[in-house]
Amino acid sequence: MNENTPHINLLSDAGFGKTVLMPGDPLRSKFIAENFLENPVPVNNVRGVNGFTGTYKGVKVSVMASGMGMPSIGIYSYELYTGFGVDNIIRVGSAGSLSPECGLRDIVAGISACTDSSFASQYSLRGTVAPTCSYDLLSLAHDAAGENGTALKIGPLYSSDVFYDDSGSTLNWAKVGCLAVEMESAALYLTAMRLGKRALTVCTISDLCYPPHDALDALARQESFTEMMTLALETAVKAESLPNLKVRE
Repeated sequence: MNENTPHINLLSDAGFGKTVLMPGDPLRSKFIAENFLENPVPVNNVRGVNGFTGTYKGVKVSVMASGMGMPSIGIYSYELYTGFGVDNIIRVGSAGSLSPECGLRDIVAGISACTDSSFASQYSLRGTVAPTCSYDLLSLAHDAAGENGTALKIGPLYSSDVFYDDSGSTLNWAKVGCLAVEMESAALYLTAMRLGKRALTVCTISDLCYPPHDALDALARQESFTEMMTLALETAVKAESLPNLKVRE
């Protein structure tokens, strides 16, 4: 373990913690490290993808950006799981609300991730794979939310392969109960399922995909999602007690 990969070259002997928080934005990764972790040290900067390892409440935790979209998080999650002994990845990102149940800054945990992506076709299965989070992590996040007084909404997400959807059909995913749209969770969940690891997405609503189409600006997305970040870190502390996992062959 801890062998450099094409996209992760360790900058420190600190390596990665058992749990890695993965925001899409490298600057959000830096923000979390500098504002939440004790004694954070840089552990990766290949292609400007910031990664840091420190401690939170005495537990070793890492944070590293995933970039945007399923191909990107598919690469980084695979390499973390297989090359650096990571068992748990918690995506901390932004999402667009598809349901009036979710307003700006609401926090949503994705129990599953519907998708229009062909990411799962690589597994050559004669059917449809349902990308699903780790129940262990979801249960721990639910517990942490209750202890912190965080209103956590749990339901399916829609992971889209496109941001600017020319078909205008994104809102249709609300028909099957999807609470929000984002661009990474399906690939993260599928990678974790394939490798026998754990994954969870916790998102903050940054946009409304229905009228009045309100949205948070770029700086707010980078720095104001502190309740979500705290929830993910508290979940990481709880996850330290989960059994270690081997990569599934």
